[in-house]
Amino acid sequence: MPTASAAATSGRLLSLLSLLQVRRDWPGALLAGRLGVSERTVRRDVDRLRELGYPVKAIKGPEGGYRLEGGSQMPPLLFDEEQAVALAVALRIAVGTGAGIEEAAARALATVRQVMPARLRQRADLLEITPAGSPTQVGTDVLLALSSAIRATEEVRFDYASPSRVAESRPVRRVQPHHLVVRNGRWYLVGWDAARADWRIYRADRMELRVPNGPRFTPRKVPGGDVATFLAARF
Repeated sequence: MPTASAAATSGRLLSLLSLLQVRRDWPGALLAGRLGVSERTVRRDVDRLRELGYPVKAIKGPEGGYRLEGGSQMPPLLFDEEQAVALAVALRIAVGTGAGIEEAAARALATVRQVMPARLRQRADLLEITPAGSPTQVGTDVLLALSSAIRATEEVRFDYASPSRVAESRPVRRVQPHHLVVRNGRWYLVGWDAARADWRIYRADRMELRVPNGPRFTPRKVPGGDVATFLAARF
């Protein structure tokens, strides 16, 4: 059975890891103040995280500090109670998104529930989702490619299987992607079509992307001020 000292250290490591995950750079003195310990204790705790496989880099400078960087392999994951419940709820929702990750999300949810304390498992299980119809399946590679293009502000080129056109008459679309959204079990791309000089909404399951992407663009403001208002008006 863990001692009180060991439990306190484990809890402090969890708090330290949570802080490192929400901010890029942390001065050592600021971390010590947030944790209520000395900077020497922070240094020891950082060494413990490194032993567990977390790539915590020391930052040189007048104040010094630490940064959590990406590693070459995934270390053991640590979550506080709210993070654990949020993860379980998110995985339960992901099973019905149609994003092509349903099986993996279900397996991950089973793994998370197995190691959760009973009281947290009960909280996570309070959310019961009854799917209304089957979600439209979209390839994960399509969703990731669209998300990448949105972040990079790069034009996407794709063939679109519109039911109003025969296959021979479908032109290659060139669209500036702005938002990827899911609505009523379907994924949509919201983007600016320069050829039509207008905003368009495309179903992701009907898109066959072409590579490479087109040129970069300057993002525009969606009509209505935000994508939710825009979609509400269109649908």
